[in-house]
Amino acid sequence: MMKKSRRSFLKVAGIAAMGLGAAPAMNFAASDSHGPAHAVKSKNEEALHAGRWGMVIDTNKLNEEVAEAAREACHLAHNVPDFAHEVDEEKYPGIRPAKQTQEIKWIWEEHFHNAFPDKEDEFLAEKFQHLPFLVTCNHCKNAPCVQACPTQATFKREDGIVIMDFHRCIGCRFCMAACPFGSRSFNFRDPRPFIAETNPTFPTRTKGVVEKCNLCAERLAQGEQPYCVEASEGAIVVGDLEDPESEVRALLAENYTIRRKQSLGTEPSVYYIV
Repeated sequence: MMKKSRRSFLKVAGIAAMGLGAAPAMNFAASDSHGPAHAVKSKNEEALHAGRWGMVIDTNKLNEEVAEAAREACHLAHNVPDFAHEVDEEKYPGIRPAKQTQEIKWIWEEHFHNAFPDKEDEFLAEKFQHLPFLVTCNHCKNAPCVQACPTQATFKREDGIVIMDFHRCIGCRFCMAACPFGSRSFNFRDPRPFIAETNPTFPTRTKGVVEKCNLCAERLAQGEQPYCVEASEGAIVVGDLEDPESEVRALLAENYTIRRKQSLGTEPSVYYIV
């Protein structure tokens, strides 16, 4: 009887702790919405809103410098650890160097044949062979990661952003297995010692937590464009896919675009002008 009572207590306590721990991240992630209810509200009158957020990347404006600037701006602002970074031994005594195979990515570069394996062509134009294709979370309309998550740590807001509540994540990695784009990373160790300069306005993560691009939801809530957009010199545009008058819709109407692994039916919200 004692063992049964103890198990019941621990189960209830665990559920309560999960709920309490989730609140701060939910408030940040959903801009005053409350988790899986998916409502997107903001007290800031300057907040940017959309029926469904989407991204258009113009590969004609991409080069190594632009791609690196976008990646660096995103990773610095969101406290993405760099495991090649030398750890401050005074601040973190006893921390072993990280293996170079460990990597956390929110936005990164891929070769065409890796980003678009279903569009590989024997006579592919030479420029695509060496172009740095920026890839990130596709914020899919039919997001398989959301369906796979057992704790709703990953959920899709009404405006289409697929977002993470770091406090709810139990590290099962089901979402990583479900994502066909490799857009999620797992912290196999404490990432904090490997952040060169911590941004105090954005939460850091812990060991055992999955993370990914959040389309700069915190910036949109303040009426500002995502960091990658500002750093990309016009190569990346973010806007409302459901607004016929939006800039992204104009770009889609005027240019031929492709999406990653479109045949899978996830309906990615990231388009590439080629």
